[in-house]
Amino acid sequence: MLTALTLALIVLITVVDIVSPPDVHLGPLLIVAPALTASFAGPRATAGVAALAFAALTVIGAVRDGLTSANIETQLSAQLIVSALIVGLRVLRERHERELARVRSVSEAAQRVLLRPLPERIGPLHLASVYLAAEAEAQVGGDLYAAARTATGTRLLVGDVRGKGLSSLGDAALLLGAFRAAAHLHAELPDLAAYLDGSVSWDLAQLAEQSRRDRWERRERQALSALPFPPPEEPPEESGDSGESFITAVLLDIPDDGSPVRLIDCGHPPPLLLHPDGITALAARQPSPPLGLGELAPTRYETETFPFRPGDRLLIYTDGVIEARDAQRRFYPLTERVTAWRAEHPAALLHHLRRDLLAHVGGRLDDDAAMVVVERLP
Repeated sequence: MLTALTLALIVLITVVDIVSPPDVHLGPLLIVAPALTASFAGPRATAGVAALAFAALTVIGAVRDGLTSANIETQLSAQLIVSALIVGLRVLRERHERELARVRSVSEAAQRVLLRPLPERIGPLHLASVYLAAEAEAQVGGDLYAAARTATGTRLLVGDVRGKGLSSLGDAALLLGAFRAAAHLHAELPDLAAYLDGSVSWDLAQLAEQSRRDRWERRERQALSALPFPPPEEPPEESGDSGESFITAVLLDIPDDGSPVRLIDCGHPPPLLLHPDGITALAARQPSPPLGLGELAPTRYETETFPFRPGDRLLIYTDGVIEARDAQRRFYPLTERVTAWRAEHPAALLHHLRRDLLAHVGGRLDDDAAMVVVERLP
């Protein structure tokens, strides 16, 4: 349909130019046809319309002034150059679109492998989850969640790697892999938390050491080329937290028999318990430090217990939700907004929150955000 309109435009400009007075020249307007075609069609269609426009301008020149006049020669040359530029830009745009499609495909594949969707039903629980990545074209970043069945219930992990987007993907993959491998092996939740912290701390320490040595090697090469003496043999210790990395996380153990929920909070925002009487933040009395801080890890993780009755819902989220700002730099009021929808089905609740959160920030988040809703069935 749009191509037919551009062809009609070529015919219209050609006819009007031919019947117009000698001092009226509409032929240069023919370049509009390939320019419009490039906005909705591919390079071949654009080149075809450009060729038709060039032929139409040739017809105009032959009918009016002859093809040897300086005016028509200038118009034809300009039309040919501009048409070539339009087609060339369209080729580059199509190549970029193909590359973007490949990036989306890889990102979606990474999300399916790394951040597996939570099942809608697991044991006596209804689950729903949503992930909003901050980086354009990314489907997954540094926020994470996972669920695992044990002999007595369901264990949930929601975490947030320091940083955002694809740069934190490796740390998220590390923690998720450790959780899936060990969630059903440790009978006690503190033992699982200690195992996760050990796995994350060891890997992050290796990465930090490698990064430190890489920086030292670059400085050493620069020093050898500029100084009359070699630098020290061993890399000195560097101050600051440039290599520091950690993961905030919350671990939940939800028994099938209706017993209270057991929770370990490792520097993460407290989950919200949505019940008929209102909303309660499950804030730990003694929160543990984030995972991956090595020597700062406690000798024994403290477990908190909270009632979780049939019909109640748990909302677990990352700080990308509550730290999202609007145009006036105001934080997103999660507790206030969720009040109106606390009785909704988990999927419907997240649908409302996702739409409201994006409206609050104007459609684009500055940090990754993830939310998980868990409902205990009667």
